Amino acid sequence: MNSSYKIRSARFEELPLLSHIENSAAALFLDTPYAFLVNDDPLSLDFVQQQFQAERVWVATDRYEIVVGDAIAREVDNALYLQQIDVEPEHGRRGIGSALINTVCAWAKQQGYSIVSLSTFRNIPWNAPFYSKLGFRPLDEAELTTGFQQIRIKELAAGLPISERVVMYCEFQGNCN
Repeated sequence: MNSSYKIRSARFEELPLLSHIENSAAALFLDTPYAFLVNDDPLSLDFVQQQFQAERVWVATDRYEIVVGDAIAREVDNALYLQQIDVEPEHGRRGIGSALINTVCAWAKQQGYSIVSLSTFRNIPWNAPFYSKLGFRPLDEAELTTGFQQIRIKELAAGLPISERVVMYCEFQGNCN
């Protein structure tokens, strides 16, 4: 990651900014079969505040301390689940996403989690292929716990094509941090 960027825990006053970053990052889906995601509602501020209270919201800032990316996690079935990760497109491809994930994984390990998980698209380069490079592996559908089955149901209800989605996980004794 370029040294002009820093990753840190979010500040309460920054939380309302994260929906703008999420919406900006969604524009990357315009040239994919999932262009409908551009019009999706961002995570609710209430949800983001809940995760902030649990110390599970991180931001990437530029040299001026302007927030240009974020990661938001929550607990699902004793694993830390990466709910959302976004980087402003004009700051993309500079290692910010990887740095955010490394920070989330380091925090999870400190908190006693052995797994970080996420749900993403199989065939979008900045989704499953990106996470694979960071040590995440697909979880077979038969292995999904109740919490992850509920995530799948919510994704289906939101109109996401489940056949194109994959739940991935990274165990700390493996390649993750």
